[in-house]
Amino acid sequence: MHRVLLIDDDEQLGPPLTTYFQRFELALTHALRPSEGLARLRAEAFDAAILDVMLPEMDGFELCRTIRKESDIPIVMLTARGDVMDRVVGLELGADAYLPKPFEPRELVAHIQTVLRRRNGGNGPASAAPVAEPGTLMFDGLTIDPTRRSVLRGGETVDLTSTEFDLLHLLARDAGRVFSRDDILNQLRGHEADLYTRAVDIVISRLRKKLEPLDCIKTLRNAGYSLALPRIAP
Repeated sequence: MHRVLLIDDDEQLGPPLTTYFQRFELALTHALRPSEGLARLRAEAFDAAILDVMLPEMDGFELCRTIRKESDIPIVMLTARGDVMDRVVGLELGADAYLPKPFEPRELVAHIQTVLRRRNGGNGPASAAPVAEPGTLMFDGLTIDPTRRSVLRGGETVDLTSTEFDLLHLLARDAGRVFSRDDILNQLRGHEADLYTRAVDIVISRLRKKLEPLDCIKTLRNAGYSLALPRIAP
């Protein structure tokens, strides 16, 4: 059973969600304060986290930033504010999905199931294998294993969020092809409903930083993005 941590200061939210999540074989743990949530994340094993934006001690954006410094756990953000700028900020900080309040519990479960399915058991260094699996994409300095959802840069594991991995995998499957923003949105929107044009640029920017010193994602002005690395036969 997958374990999910909810960090939300609404005491009334946890109990009914915990009961509802059990119907989908999801074990929900509720932390009321960011400090409690961070302590649990550091001490226990969770498969995904749900963060409210409006929190005491620190807001959900700062909490997301703190978690991302330590973990690539899938993150779904909740907020009563449906402003597009909030979604942009959340994605810039590394959130995988964004759901405005009020929400239907089934919609939240669907988001969690999506990020867990995309994650497919990949947990960073422990899941990276030295032997290439069938379907592995190998380039000069970069290895992408879609089965384990792991990425190696120069032999070192790169921790990516689910959205970052999906975008990199899309570019790598047809390396050299230029994907427009619309191409990327059409390919990934089914997995991440909050993706939109500005978000593509944000995720690309994050990918470039994480893949440094490789300079492998090229921008073609008014055209789109492509992965520019020599392919290596596995």
